Amino acid sequence: MEQLRGTMIQTFHWYSPNDGHFWDDWADRVAALKENGFTALWLPPAYKGMSGVNDVGYGVYDLFDCGEFHQKGRTRTKYGTKAAYHNCIDQAHQAGLQIYADVVLNHKMGADHPQWVQDVVVVDPHNRNRIQGDFHDKELWTYFSFPGRGDTYSSMQWAWWHFDATKEYGNIYKLKDKHFETHVDHENVNYDFLMGCDLDFDHEQVRGETHYWGKWYLDTFKVDGFRIDAVKHIRSIFFKHWLDDMRRHAQSDLFAVGEYWSSDLSRLRGYIDQTGGRMHLFDAPLHYNFHRASKSGAHYDMGSILNHTLVKENPELAVTIVENHDTQPLQSLESLVESWFKPLAYAIILLRDTGYPCVFAADYDGAHYRDKGYEIWMDSHRWMIDLFLDARSKYTFGRRRDYLDHRHLIGWTFEGDAAHKSMAVLMTNYEDGIKWMKTGRPHTAYRDITGHVDATVQSNEWGWAPFETRGGKVSVWVEK
Repeated sequence: MEQLRGTMIQTFHWYSPNDGHFWDDWADRVAALKENGFTALWLPPAYKGMSGVNDVGYGVYDLFDCGEFHQKGRTRTKYGTKAAYHNCIDQAHQAGLQIYADVVLNHKMGADHPQWVQDVVVVDPHNRNRIQGDFHDKELWTYFSFPGRGDTYSSMQWAWWHFDATKEYGNIYKLKDKHFETHVDHENVNYDFLMGCDLDFDHEQVRGETHYWGKWYLDTFKVDGFRIDAVKHIRSIFFKHWLDDMRRHAQSDLFAVGEYWSSDLSRLRGYIDQTGGRMHLFDAPLHYNFHRASKSGAHYDMGSILNHTLVKENPELAVTIVENHDTQPLQSLESLVESWFKPLAYAIILLRDTGYPCVFAADYDGAHYRDKGYEIWMDSHRWMIDLFLDARSKYTFGRRRDYLDHRHLIGWTFEGDAAHKSMAVLMTNYEDGIKWMKTGRPHTAYRDITGHVDATVQSNEWGWAPFETRGGKVSVWVEK
């Protein structure tokens, strides 16, 4: 599948309204999003979560209930009904947009019944390979019978032997004769267990059901790819087989991006090797560079902004982001990119020809919410993002020259080609600045489409020009 110059949007944030109108609202927006330059929508988990209409979707209860059965207090999910989900996908496809479904296979939550389990043991949360205390019998909530759905779509009911561990009252209990996976992230020595009832992928029935569900989902909703949750907690070899099976079934090169959330580039590199490059990964190291740059102001070395990032080392498999639902304020990985820096960050992911950029809905639309005793406002950067999307489709072609050679003032140019004009991008985290950069277009006039600099710049006979920008801003210079 071709993502050249494509841009996806993450359509949700953690505090998106739970009024059940989400699918309908985005269905109404797809034509405008396509017109503005987006090519794909990453939709939130569509299935029933343990908290019903309050569940973002990552507390997954029933993968087969996408707002169709009366379970966990309501028929609809936070986002709406199955029929509305179908319609949203259909409308997006008619508008020419692709759909990426959010896949949560690591765990299940909200069991319907408890079970007495023999020989369970508490493990050290900071060293999952170390047990604490003795094995003992305990009642654990591990039985999923899906009383509202019954045998529709699948007759499998989940019991303790389908899991390797669960967490209750702050304790992680490893179950009888179970072992944590080895090909997982090494945080906490072994990071197989994340939350809920952790799926045991050594169990043949578990593997079979997840393959069966994936094919059912593709047949039912005709999505174009997947955003796969928590891949660092699932053994890497599983997704080699799962993605190959899904692509064979769909008879297409389904897109896939995994959430391997780590600022350590070597861990992303290792996972890509283990999965044979079968999926993209989110460029978490780039996000943390943006976060640090926004917090440090003029003390940050802008010339190093792309250092130790996936988009620099392996751009073909990098999905570049500025923010997401976990990094936004009051969430588990909170690492906010300050509002003043977001236009600079979005220029970096949208106005270059490497990586597959993903725009965050709360940055595009803005967000206002209250939680944990705080009131949060997130600014809308839609005007600037739309400007960048338009420039992305018109000017990011031909030879690119980088000028990442200054602590504060950095930029790059595109020479253009027979069908596309040239462009120069300049930004600074300090004071006003001017930088000579080469576009390769002699005697050409340029204007700053951001409006930060109200002047015309003329290139000389060798195609060089003194481009400028204002303090803490980004300017985008295109042929006048």
